Amino acid sequence: MADTKREIERKYESDDSGLPDLTGVAGVANVVDKGTADLDATYHDTSDLRLASAKVTLRRRSGGSDAGWHLKLPVAPGVRDEIHAPLSDTLPDELAALARSRVREGQLVPVIRLRTTRDVQHLVDADGALLAEVSVDRVRADRLFGGDGKAQWTEIEVELADGGDPAFLDKVEKRLGKAGVRPSKSASKLARALAETKGGKPRPPKTASAAPVTAGDHVMAYVRAQRDAIVELDPAVRLDTEEGVHDMRVATRRLRSTFRTFGKVLDRQVTDPIADELKWLAGELGVGRDQEVLAERLMSALADVPPTLVHGPVHDRIQRWAEASERGSRSRLLGVLDSTRYLALLDTLDTLAADPPLLKAAAKDPEKVLTKAVHKDFAKVTDLIETAMAEPPGHDRDLGLHEARKKAKRTRYAAEAARPALGKPAKTMVKSMKSLQTMLGEHQDSVMARETLRELSAVAHAAGESAFTYGLLYGREEQRAAAVEAEAPGAWEDIKAGAPV
Repeated sequence: MADTKREIERKYESDDSGLPDLTGVAGVANVVDKGTADLDATYHDTSDLRLASAKVTLRRRSGGSDAGWHLKLPVAPGVRDEIHAPLSDTLPDELAALARSRVREGQLVPVIRLRTTRDVQHLVDADGALLAEVSVDRVRADRLFGGDGKAQWTEIEVELADGGDPAFLDKVEKRLGKAGVRPSKSASKLARALAETKGGKPRPPKTASAAPVTAGDHVMAYVRAQRDAIVELDPAVRLDTEEGVHDMRVATRRLRSTFRTFGKVLDRQVTDPIADELKWLAGELGVGRDQEVLAERLMSALADVPPTLVHGPVHDRIQRWAEASERGSRSRLLGVLDSTRYLALLDTLDTLAADPPLLKAAAKDPEKVLTKAVHKDFAKVTDLIETAMAEPPGHDRDLGLHEARKKAKRTRYAAEAARPALGKPAKTMVKSMKSLQTMLGEHQDSVMARETLRELSAVAHAAGESAFTYGLLYGREEQRAAAVEAEAPGAWEDIKAGAPV
């Protein structure tokens, strides 16, 4: 079974003079010598170094207190999530799955062997609690694939204790700096080994230029950012992190919206089939997510009902309904992420990012092209919401407001893509559409909650239970929807008045 740990560390160059005295660091009461460990790590990657290009490391390491397989995923500079699995001869399936969005159908091979002699010291406070682990590492690197070079160096590594304040590392760095120790030029031992053994360097995926110029530049910068988000969020979805599914689903929606909104920039004959696959993926991601959000809403609403008005096992029935859905959706989603169809979609997105199907408008001035596209989406929102509010309360209005919400979301994403080129007007549009999306989202959630309450009420009634509480919750949801409908006309007038159109 794999375990996940947040690793916050910094690396420094060393001239073999050892570790400077760190007892003067604020908060450090003692420096405890923990002895020396011999570590032997073999790093695995594809032949074209896909993991290294994404700043991901996968290694099998023996020696030390944490021998085993380690997969490290970047979070921020100096911050990585390390997933650890027990030592074994072959790569554990759970780690292979977490690397799949980057490895795809490629084969993992040993690329670098690092043998490290590590002198370890612990920085502790007055109570003996660990603040950070500091090590002096004498490293020998051997190239195993793509060359046979060797390298060796010494470095200092400072790793923050679990739950520690990252600001403590600044204090340590200040003390090291006074002793002449400087931050390492390499982000990791693997990066340094790849560079110094003179094999092929990792080839990062194609990204947008530092300074987008044309309309196509700006659109493709947004497209590549969403492609990257899907790939990077894959492990989070597999690990069932709190927002992993939601965030990946948003990335798929942003891509689909971009393809539709900027059809004058990107050829829809190419992007429409990709959009269909993204819609499929978003649907699979939403199977469990929608039920989870709805269950939380129902449970929260039930908690506000006085106990004297709760008739029957309402809580248990809602919980069983949610759990039954969750069990099936989780296993289904993991199957989707391992499917040939999903991996082919990732390959297609890479191809699109590397060789975009640009149309004539892509070479034009971004302000004119992007503004026109955003205005067109906003006009559709205007038509949808005003048509919906002209309907009497009921099914047609509910459906119309739902369509307006989806179009508001698309307009928001279009403005996000255009923001680097258009500046404040696009920022204002993003804010307005997000506000409208939130308001209409509350209305749609109420519609879905009422449908579910009707279903649960029917099941409860058939089981001989009272349906009173379900009716009470239904009535409260009606009131919440009515409040949104009463607020919507005024809110919409404010949005139109402030819209940069």
